[in-house]
Amino acid sequence: MMGMADDGGLLLPVDIPNVSDRLDEWRGLSYAELAVQVMLPFVDLSETELAGLVNRSYSTFTHPDVTPLVQVGGLHILELFHGPTLAFKDVALQFLGNLFEDTLSRSGRHLNILAATSGDTGSAAISGVRGKSRIRIFVLHPHGRTSPMQALQMTTVLDDNVYNLAVEGTFDDCQTIVKSLFADLDFKGRYELGSVNSINWARLLAQVVYYFYGVLQLQKRTGASQVRVAVPTGNFGDIFAGFVAARMGLPISRLVLATNENDILSRFFNTSDYSLGSVSPTLSPSMDIQIASNFERYLYYRVDEDPSALSAMMSAFSETGRLPVEPLSGTSESLIVAGAGNTQATLDTIRDTYADYNYLLDPHTAVGVTVARTQLNEDEPMLCLATAHPAKFSDAITQAVGEDIAHHPQLDALIGKTTRFEVLPALEEEVRTYVQSHATG
Repeated sequence: MMGMADDGGLLLPVDIPNVSDRLDEWRGLSYAELAVQVMLPFVDLSETELAGLVNRSYSTFTHPDVTPLVQVGGLHILELFHGPTLAFKDVALQFLGNLFEDTLSRSGRHLNILAATSGDTGSAAISGVRGKSRIRIFVLHPHGRTSPMQALQMTTVLDDNVYNLAVEGTFDDCQTIVKSLFADLDFKGRYELGSVNSINWARLLAQVVYYFYGVLQLQKRTGASQVRVAVPTGNFGDIFAGFVAARMGLPISRLVLATNENDILSRFFNTSDYSLGSVSPTLSPSMDIQIASNFERYLYYRVDEDPSALSAMMSAFSETGRLPVEPLSGTSESLIVAGAGNTQATLDTIRDTYADYNYLLDPHTAVGVTVARTQLNEDEPMLCLATAHPAKFSDAITQAVGEDIAHHPQLDALIGKTTRFEVLPALEEEVRTYVQSHATG
């Protein structure tokens, strides 16, 4: 539950097991059954206890497959948006909320969750823990820089244990404040801070599951021995879950990393340049990020699992805004390929996919599809992760297709509802004071 380690680093398991010899027996499992098997080697719960948490978590999803696989032209779309807030974050955060509640009830402790969001994490985290008696959640989002619907999904939740903080800055500002507060060990301990951002290893573990589900289902349909997976990403959390899945023996031949104009990650994999720029607002706001907080987990394997070398690299990046790293080589280079899809390409992909296949992509998924189409291989089917329901970004859909057709009754019902949030400057002390005034425990 601690999220970030006490020394400011991120937690990883000592070993990642290879499960390639179990894949044949796993192909016939339901999503919930598969989730238990994938996560079991990493947890200190019994199989029965874990199954109870998993079944409770995915009972809130509206599709019986949890993350159904849909063919759209020559691509295969894994729909990750059938949870309570219509975004892929639900897959992990419904589980995490129940896991936290179970752990706290056993220990008698309380938890104050501090989270930064560029859009979807906030609403999914709130949905996962709202009303839970031992938890309070403080969500920082960049004021006016999420989609209107993303903001409504967060700020219309009026439960007493939910606090929405609209920070006058960027997502990177929000994330920096959160990391700084976690780095204050006295404050972290006194107020029992926990994290649901993708810096939390348990959240990433839950995301590893849908890579297994998507790839195994696609193999059943196509008979392919290897699969490519396209992932739109800004914070490197979602694609790192795929990296873990590949290390566990899942037959992923390529992870196709897709960014928008905020291309620090795609630049790194193409030129080895990881240097800070300014954040550009786009149609895919959840990817409008420059500092990818999960990237150091990937770098850990890049430096042969040497924590000291990684620490030196991250310190240099903190001081200079540039990562000192040698050009890519070996396994890392062959597994991850990268590209960027700009705003016009995103709009074109949404429009063309709807015109050709009567299928709507949200703008984040459209970035992934745009880059995926540059990395096709006839022997290896392409799996594209669909990260959100298009109705969450109806303005972008209208701009792309010329009609206001992206709706969902759950979202339409939010319009006009009472909202509650506090606007704060992008200052650590302001957020610290607010948390001190409202924390539980």
